Amino acid sequence: MKTAKVVTGLVMMASLLSANGAQADEHKEYTNSIGMAFVEIPAGQFEMGTHQARHTSEDESPPHRVHFSQPFCLGKQEVTQGQWEAIMGQNPSRFKGTDHPVERVSWRDAQEFIRLLNVREGVTGYRLPTEAEWEYAARAGTTTAYYWGNTSQEIEKFAWHEDNASGSTHAVGTVQPNGWGLYDMAGNVSEWCQDWYQSQYYATSPEENPSGPAEGVLRIQRGGSWNDEPEEVRSAFRGHMDPGNRNNHAGLRLVGVCP
Repeated sequence: MKTAKVVTGLVMMASLLSANGAQADEHKEYTNSIGMAFVEIPAGQFEMGTHQARHTSEDESPPHRVHFSQPFCLGKQEVTQGQWEAIMGQNPSRFKGTDHPVERVSWRDAQEFIRLLNVREGVTGYRLPTEAEWEYAARAGTTTAYYWGNTSQEIEKFAWHEDNASGSTHAVGTVQPNGWGLYDMAGNVSEWCQDWYQSQYYATSPEENPSGPAEGVLRIQRGGSWNDEPEEVRSAFRGHMDPGNRNNHAGLRLVGVCP
């Protein structure tokens, strides 16, 4: 089956640094047949998690080095209701809006969406990001609590959260992106990751391309949502939920297929 991809060109970011310290003088950007844009995230390494003494969440420790041997493409924005409906034929979201992130979708719903999207595009590479991929991309080379700094002082510029969202989601891409051009990595909707959740996984996580625990009961969610306080939209904050649960603050962002 022929791959259905549309290349939209390059996004030049000459001033950015990749997480391994090398200059990232361009980030390639691609768009698929239903208008989902993907940014190529460079290979590199970073320190995942936080020191327990700095924050209250014990499952964010210990900080550990993670290395990605290959670049990958991640959704520039959260999957929208319009994109979900184009594949699934229905829209389960509470807060309706074509350009709003889809919500009220479970981890299992996300797997079916991915399966059908792969069929439509004639590929096999669409999937949820691993938890490590998600945090690496969210940090975009930063080591601070948030990708804009160590405090929530400027949070309104970057994230929809409980203090500014007025009780609902907002259209994707309406706040400022992180350094790699990714929008809503903090707030709006929490994003499902592929991994099982284990509170002590960081103590044994491999350094090279970690894919999470082999088993578990709950699945990881990252980024926090419109319904969360600033502490919960930090880059290292770990959420988790039963893979069959649906609520109006959980959505998704995909790893895509790069040419």
